[in-house]
Amino acid sequence: MNDRYDAGYGADGGAPYELVGYDEYGRPVYRRAADRQAQQAQQYDGYQQQGYGYDPYQTGGHQQPSYDPYGTGTGAPQQPQTPAPPYDPYDSYGTQQGGQGAPYDPYGQTAPTGQQPRVTEQTAHIPQQPGPTDDEQDTDGPAPEYRTEQFAFVEDPDGDSEDVIDWMKFTENRTERREEAKRRARSRIIALVVVFALVAAGGVGYLWYAGKLPGLSGSGSGTGTTTAAGAQKRDVIVVHLHDTTGGGTATALLVDNATTGQGTTVLLPNSLALTADDGTTTTLAKAVEDDGSEGTRTALDTVLGTDIEGTWRLDTPFLLTLVDLVGNIEVDTDTDVPAPGAGKEGEAPLVRKGKGQTLSGKMAVAYATHRGSGEAQDAQLERFGQVLHGVLRKMTSDPDAATLTVQTLGQIIEPPLTDKDLGSFLARLSDRAKGGDHGTTVLPVQDDGTLTAEASDSVVEDVLGGTAKSPDPDAAVSVSVRNATGVDGRTEKARVVLLNGGFTFRDAGAAGAAESASRVVYADAADKENATEVAKTLGLSADSVTKGEVSANARVSVVLGQDYDPGS
Repeated sequence: MNDRYDAGYGADGGAPYELVGYDEYGRPVYRRAADRQAQQAQQYDGYQQQGYGYDPYQTGGHQQPSYDPYGTGTGAPQQPQTPAPPYDPYDSYGTQQGGQGAPYDPYGQTAPTGQQPRVTEQTAHIPQQPGPTDDEQDTDGPAPEYRTEQFAFVEDPDGDSEDVIDWMKFTENRTERREEAKRRARSRIIALVVVFALVAAGGVGYLWYAGKLPGLSGSGSGTGTTTAAGAQKRDVIVVHLHDTTGGGTATALLVDNATTGQGTTVLLPNSLALTADDGTTTTLAKAVEDDGSEGTRTALDTVLGTDIEGTWRLDTPFLLTLVDLVGNIEVDTDTDVPAPGAGKEGEAPLVRKGKGQTLSGKMAVAYATHRGSGEAQDAQLERFGQVLHGVLRKMTSDPDAATLTVQTLGQIIEPPLTDKDLGSFLARLSDRAKGGDHGTTVLPVQDDGTLTAEASDSVVEDVLGGTAKSPDPDAAVSVSVRNATGVDGRTEKARVVLLNGGFTFRDAGAAGAAESASRVVYADAADKENATEVAKTLGLSADSVTKGEVSANARVSVVLGQDYDPGS
């Protein structure tokens, strides 16, 4: 078995090593101290001139042939040489004194210059290190190969690298912040541009829808309105005021025009002619009492050509509570209103005539239902309109708060109208009234309750966007009946007879005093024949037919006297 330290390295066995230098790869190079001593002895041996070497181990001074430490196998005498200077292990070039010696090559190679032949030496290693391979012993061969396990890698201190990393992070974060700020700025600018465009488009659209864009006025119209009255968006509800103390009703239409931004209260006279459910002609007052909310709303839609969305029945106790809830109202009163039940002269009135009068709930009810002696019903109707306008001005414009106010009244809202619908509607009208965009008008009607051309043009078409359709006079002859017999129930029997005869019945109430003879009156000569037919239907004589004044909303008026026999 070959031991790499036995062949050429461990011949002495345990000889000490000494450092002689480093090879071209930075590895330490060692040699045995005995080899150096032998070399020095050879260099300083004066007997080499005779070719004999000195053997310090022989006794008796015998001379033997010179020892060849390099194993050349020759013992021939050598030429005399100049004694070599002392060995300088730190002289990497091995020059001798006088410059004549052969240079010393610690790596076992021949010096660039010199006369001595190359001396082959064995490269020494630390015993703990692996011995040199055959390729390493041959210094004239190719460069030895090295393995990764023969190298030690030293990591650089990372203190400076941490600082560099921190600086790079800081620079990167600052750049990202700049870019993020730029992106946010661009986003804000884009958002502002979009909002501005939407607002501009919405404003232009509203002006176009409302007909307020310049240069777009309708042809032949000097008003500059482009949207037809019938094409405008309106919300309409009808409100009936019921006087639970004195009796009677008052009716108004509340209109919110979203297209023009206007609110209007249209007051409807009780004498307005309507068509009842059975096809007969009746009055608004009679329809409210007999047909109820649903029938009256349908009849109004037919006559006015509009679309009423719901009915608000406002009894006087609820009106009183509503005014107190909104915190009193201010009205320009046109007359003094006495307190209910006042009988003494000189007693202070409940409501005084004047501008900007503050009315509580009780005062508002008294003023809205007041009708002076000899006054037409329109006077009382206009006072009711003033109270409604004052309530709208004090009502909140917030839909939720207005809905809460309606719910606080505790009244039952008739379907399809709901508390929320009514509250939102009143809030919108309140906003109109506070801004000066709310007005009040009376629907003009003729003595017979039909609509005039003025009403069709100024109110029905412009305000309501409808078309007037008064009951057809030729459809049925309207007959008003007043009971002067002194016996209750005679009016109802006359109504049944007239309806069976094809006439339209209208109740004119009861007379204050009984009359002995019945009368059938017509105003237009064209209705004389109709009056004669009415008298015949009721069983009255032809002498009872006379010409005179008739009641409103009727073409023939009948006063039933004591001579009227319902069984005839």
